[in-house]
Amino acid sequence: MNDMDGRRFRVHSDEVTKATHEALERRGVSVRDIAEIVYEMQVPYNDGLTMKHCIESVESVLKKREVQHALLVGIEMDELAEKGQLSRPLQQIVDSDEGLFGVDEMLGLGAVLTYGSIAVTTFGHLDKNKVGIINRLDTKTGEGVHTFLDDLVASVTACASSRIAHRTRDLEEEGKTYEDVSPEEVAPESHIDGAET
Repeated sequence: MNDMDGRRFRVHSDEVTKATHEALERRGVSVRDIAEIVYEMQVPYNDGLTMKHCIESVESVLKKREVQHALLVGIEMDELAEKGQLSRPLQQIVDSDEGLFGVDEMLGLGAVLTYGSIAVTTFGHLDKNKVGIINRLDTKTGEGVHTFLDDLVASVTACASSRIAHRTRDLEEEGKTYEDVSPEEVAPESHIDGAET
């Protein structure tokens, strides 16, 4: 799509962020659902860690374009499969969450790579030992297709957990714990002009 001068049109970050949150909500996934898993995974290692810290970490991850794009593509694929709008045999593969498909995991893994090896190993753990909202999405206890979404929620969870693990190290080096910082202070990159989470 081009603007009036013939230049390529770019979608504003705020619009992509809003669409990402709306897509998650439409699929029944809240930031808190993801943060609960992050909290459960990180609280044994972090004195003073609160749910607010975990929510902030999830929100920061959801601001990254790579993560947003992965979520939007994956959710769109799940929704198209629910409507029967994919071509054969892709429709049957996505609809049944075929074990050898693997593209859903690759989309989630691609988003995780922006947060380093801790996020990658955490993603693998969550893919294998599905907990919380990830388990609900994977087992399809409700209606709908969640072939991509369970892996993408695992991806966001792994990224948010990795952010906390890395910040823990920074705090330790400063002689602090999460008891010493507010959730707004968890993201040091938010205090640097021009930096993104």
